Amino acid sequence: MEDLQRLETEIISAIVACDDLGGLEELRVAQVGKKGRVSLLMRELGKMTPDEKKEFGPKLNGLKNRIIDGITARKSNLEQQEMNRRLLSEKIDITLPTPPENLGSIHPITQVMDEVAEIFTEIGFSIAEGPEIEEDFYNFTALNIPAEHPARQMHDTFYFPQDAEGNRKLLRTHTSPVQIRTMMSGPPPYRIIAPGRTYRCDSDATHTPMFHQVEALVIDKDIHMGHLKWCIEEFCRKFFDLDDVKIRFRPSYFPFTEPSAEVDIGCAFKDGEILIGEGDDWLEIMGCGMVNSRVLENVNLNPDEYQG
Repeated sequence: MEDLQRLETEIISAIVACDDLGGLEELRVAQVGKKGRVSLLMRELGKMTPDEKKEFGPKLNGLKNRIIDGITARKSNLEQQEMNRRLLSEKIDITLPTPPENLGSIHPITQVMDEVAEIFTEIGFSIAEGPEIEEDFYNFTALNIPAEHPARQMHDTFYFPQDAEGNRKLLRTHTSPVQIRTMMSGPPPYRIIAPGRTYRCDSDATHTPMFHQVEALVIDKDIHMGHLKWCIEEFCRKFFDLDDVKIRFRPSYFPFTEPSAEVDIGCAFKDGEILIGEGDDWLEIMGCGMVNSRVLENVNLNPDEYQG
């Protein structure tokens, strides 16, 4: 049997001298691999007498274990050295500016809705909300919109299937139901705006089936058109950032207001742009009016005592 002490010294020296992981793996295979020198010596134990096995078996096992431990330790050392080399060669200069991120922005509709709400809250209004799936009473009946009114037809309103009792809900066609719910929630006064999504069966170049509205409501004693006019003018001054805003009121008709008016703002149409506050043209921006007495009666308010 080969001199085990000399063999161990030779292999341990080779392990210590190995300076790369690839060479260390080759050394492992050559010494303790399936056909390695130590593995072949282990096979010779089968040819030995029992006494020889007792003598050489423990020595060979100890030799194999010490070689494996030495290879494992050297491998760990070489891996650490490799990591240190990579850290030195691949370090990141943290002083370099990072590339800018592509940040999103608030949708223009959301920006406008937020700005409108901010202006009205500055002049004493609060924000009221209501369901988008509404009942016929709040969306039509309470607002003095009779059963034969065109707005109630299927081609103008999104209806849900009838329930077991024959009732059917709808997608609100305006945010006016929020005003009805507010007036039925408790006694006046009310100063609210009702922003939100609304739905109508209308889709063309200037209409979409879903759009946004902001409606305002004031109910109190001795309210008149002068209050309405001031609120609209104050809103337009702030929203369009104009000290002197040119506004006109045109007579109109809405079932839920009497008298009713359309509001136009002075502007100029120039090179495909609309210049607010300039020129002699007019742009329709909203509808308005005094709350119809029938609407007040529908929510159990006395029109002789309260106006809006």
